[in-house]
Amino acid sequence: MATLPLLRLLPGAVVYDSERQRYVIVDLLNVSMVLVEDDQGRRRAKAAVMLTPDLTPTQANHSHGDLLTIPRDEWERACRIATALQPLVEKGRHKRTRDEVKALADQLGKHQATVYRWLIDYESTGLVSCLLRKIRKDKGDKHLDPRVEAIIQTCIETLYLTNQCRTAASTAREVQSRCKKENLPPPDPNTVRSRILAIDDSLRMRKREGYKAANERYQPILGNFPGADFPLAVVQIDHTPMDVIVVDEVHRLPIGRPYLTLAIDVYSKMVVGFYISLDPPGALSTGLCISRAILSKETYLQQLGIDDLEWPCWGVMRTIHTDNAKEFRGTMLGRAATEYGIIPQRRPKGRPQYGGHIERAFRTYMSEVHNEIPGTTFSNPKKRRDYDSEGNAVMTLDALEFWFTLFLLGVFHQRPHSGNEGRPPTVQWELGIFGNGSTVLGRGIPARVPDEDKLRLDFLPFVERTVQEYGVAFECVEYWSDALRRFIHAKAPDSQKMKRLFVCRYDPRDLSRLWFFDPESKVYIELPYRNLTRPSISLWELRLAKKQLREESMSSTNEELIFRTVDRMRALVSSESQKTKAARRLQQRQKGWKKQRKETAAAPVTPAPKSASAPTPSTSSDTDDFLPFDDIREV
Repeated sequence: MATLPLLRLLPGAVVYDSERQRYVIVDLLNVSMVLVEDDQGRRRAKAAVMLTPDLTPTQANHSHGDLLTIPRDEWERACRIATALQPLVEKGRHKRTRDEVKALADQLGKHQATVYRWLIDYESTGLVSCLLRKIRKDKGDKHLDPRVEAIIQTCIETLYLTNQCRTAASTAREVQSRCKKENLPPPDPNTVRSRILAIDDSLRMRKREGYKAANERYQPILGNFPGADFPLAVVQIDHTPMDVIVVDEVHRLPIGRPYLTLAIDVYSKMVVGFYISLDPPGALSTGLCISRAILSKETYLQQLGIDDLEWPCWGVMRTIHTDNAKEFRGTMLGRAATEYGIIPQRRPKGRPQYGGHIERAFRTYMSEVHNEIPGTTFSNPKKRRDYDSEGNAVMTLDALEFWFTLFLLGVFHQRPHSGNEGRPPTVQWELGIFGNGSTVLGRGIPARVPDEDKLRLDFLPFVERTVQEYGVAFECVEYWSDALRRFIHAKAPDSQKMKRLFVCRYDPRDLSRLWFFDPESKVYIELPYRNLTRPSISLWELRLAKKQLREESMSSTNEELIFRTVDRMRALVSSESQKTKAARRLQQRQKGWKKQRKETAAAPVTPAPKSASAPTPSTSSDTDDFLPFDDIREV
């Protein structure tokens, strides 16, 4: 084979240094140093190893980039040519004859000039790559009539690069039609396709499928999640329907899919809190999930009867990262987060990779549901095929919560996680807490919230109400405590005409009491029903009863009638629960609401005095049409 040309450093030779400065060699000082002279006549000593020769155009332009980027067939062709040329190269330029060159040209099926050109390139560079096909200088140039090119460009921009996603064939037909109307020669459909293929892929997807799809595919993900450098630095929260049908606890009949609200620590991938309910996601489920994430888990695990597994996650997170849902745009969660120094942060629009940790967790949990729990709906109808999800459903909501807790603590937290460099979430959490004495500095054990019950209340919805002689009215229901006496008809601090508004927290699942915040003592006062004989009801039952009364054309709405209607509705649900899924679902939700009262029952409140001889009641005229949570201050 040919060898690379030698660099001959002789007096009079033109050389260049690393900065491409031109010199002429004047003398050889020793085997490693030469004396050179620049264009201004200045002389200096230069290291021979730092000099390069004055390359010919063929030598300078022989490079074809990385050898592995050369197509295999092109490389094999160049190798065959080099093998055929080798005998003539070894003979030398002055010893080979024209007949030998002609014979080789006939053998290769090429013109003699082509073989001579190959010999010159190969001898001057010694590189096989110089025998590759040269790229045409006019490659990419357009030779069509400029008017035809303009029609092609217009059709591509107005037809192909739109969200209508017309095909290349349809676009080519339109180009031909417009050219015929202009009495121009229509281009071949492949010409139009080549123009389309030349369009940048990201631009094509952005125009046809939107910015979101293009960003998901072509936008680079730079580094790790920003700011998630230690436990509780960033906690992601999101909701999803669970891929399983649950049954009610009375008749064991299907009632639908529950919703999962999940909070995951981005640093360790530990789940720090979750909430499963039949109620749609919203501010309530988000608040309950956050409060559970912040608080210690011992009491919760005791309620479930789990004493052999640990959930060592508690403490206030620095940042809560959510999607672009509206929960944190309102006052309730916004103020509660600010109170505890939590920074609410929404996912950048069109950047789903910022929610990748929790989305991946959802996929992991749902795949486990698909494999382990009867009654799964799978991820889509195609995978479900003819599987009868409702017919195979066996899990109640309580059983599903128990199963999910076992899976989190005993399986997911213990498995190696690629996002933690192969460490399980529990190990990564402990590493972030305690450190390793060398490369990782531990943050220390998170502080516990001193008043856990107050924190639960802070993340519940609230309304602002005045105090009247009958107490506080909320949704046409009256609440009273003797502790309210000093606030009756209280005036606003900055106005003698306006009545003062007080913050009242409530749990939509149980309206048997409110929590009235005393601005003077800075504590919550528990307000029970004014009429203590009333049964506990939920906000949804209350509003449904009011809606039914309006449909029956009642001229006014009063508390007595509301509770009678609720009793009738519950009796109907109980008798019809075996007939319809919606009724069974409502019945199960009622049970879930009763269960959750335990979480707020021990709130740090001032108990209502037992001797509550309340003033004369009055009838509320609040009969407006309400939607769920429309009275929560989300402004």
